[in-house]
Amino acid sequence: MQITWLGHSAFEIEDMDHIVVDPFITGNPMAPKRWDEVKCDIIALTHGHGDHVGDTIEIARKNNAVIVAIHEIAQFLAKLDLHVESMNKGATIRVKNTGFSMTHAIHSSGISGEKIMIEGGEAAGYVMHGSKVLYHAGDTALFKDMELIAELYKPEIAFLPIGDRFTMGIKEAALATKMIAPRVVIPMHYNTFPLVEQDPFAFKEAVESICPTEVVILNPGDRISF
Repeated sequence: MQITWLGHSAFEIEDMDHIVVDPFITGNPMAPKRWDEVKCDIIALTHGHGDHVGDTIEIARKNNAVIVAIHEIAQFLAKLDLHVESMNKGATIRVKNTGFSMTHAIHSSGISGEKIMIEGGEAAGYVMHGSKVLYHAGDTALFKDMELIAELYKPEIAFLPIGDRFTMGIKEAALATKMIAPRVVIPMHYNTFPLVEQDPFAFKEAVESICPTEVVILNPGDRISF
């Protein structure tokens, strides 16, 4: 398995399938590549905000990719003649060779139009079941039921936001790491814009002070193998 950080909350996961999560490329000052350089079989969307949906439509069409999303977002994208797999929280589905369990997240999820914002269901996270078990928390606050995610799915690698203001900050994300107890945690959703500036090494120090999880800090474009 190879994981590449594309900046913000966007990741490429090359495993049993080639998955992209929240492909915010255009407009992302941290993105290490253009949207038309992204290759994938599956796109997983955590919620409807523009810095997560990003270039989903263009990437899906170019790659004939399947989009996994909560029901409301999936129905919106289906009207654009895209291949979608609709699901909701608490469920597990298999798309191609990968299992997707949709988890809770505490955040909003409106889909931005040209002049209005429309209903986008609720924000979510995913546990992805491939050769390893991954947990992408999406945009979320800390919540106690993260302990149930650990109990049910036992994620080996977790991607957690640390940017504060719109998501958990460092203190909350460190406690989330302790609750989830992955082998490895990778911080995300920070330093893209001034409003979410954070020091990932402060997160690493906070995690190491309370649990044995390894913190892996990536630069945009970095690829790591597991």
